[in-house]
Amino acid sequence: MLVGYGRTSTVEQIAGLDEQTRQLAATGCTKVFIEQVSSVAARAQLTAAIDFVREGDTLVVTKIDRLARSTTDLLNIVAVLERKCVALRVTDFGGGELDTASPTGRMLLTMMAAIAEFERAIMLERQKIGVAKAKGEGRYRGRVPTARRQSARVIELRASGLGASAIAANLSISRASVYRILGEPTA
Repeated sequence: MLVGYGRTSTVEQIAGLDEQTRQLAATGCTKVFIEQVSSVAARAQLTAAIDFVREGDTLVVTKIDRLARSTTDLLNIVAVLERKCVALRVTDFGGGELDTASPTGRMLLTMMAAIAEFERAIMLERQKIGVAKAKGEGRYRGRVPTARRQSARVIELRASGLGASAIAANLSISRASVYRILGEPTA
């Protein structure tokens, strides 16, 4: 059985998630686990997918970075899959496809994961240099706080009698943000 797993880091990446879902279906996945969560957070659907697969199944992902956050993480996931006698298939792997059912596939996966982790580290280093330069030139302001921009609305909704949970749901912000704006201790 082909079991798919797709992930994007944020809920705004709908197009990316839709494309992964389309590719997984086109590959022939009969069961697909999808989530929108950062790779550093708990990935409940990945855990569910790994729990779901059985001996002889193949877990299918579109790209390595949708599955794992680092080489170590990837190798740990592959080790769990191997213990269950489950292969891993990456459909978009440098213009081709990679399958860990073969020794060559496992070797290529390990090498490419290391290269991807190296590229990410280099990108973050360059980003840090660029941010420092922009700060030095007074051009960097950082991320605009989203909840603080809604402070007036939070206060207005509280005055109308709504509780923190209702305000948070109404404005699509966290309860902690509501409490922070109101200056109240968290409940």
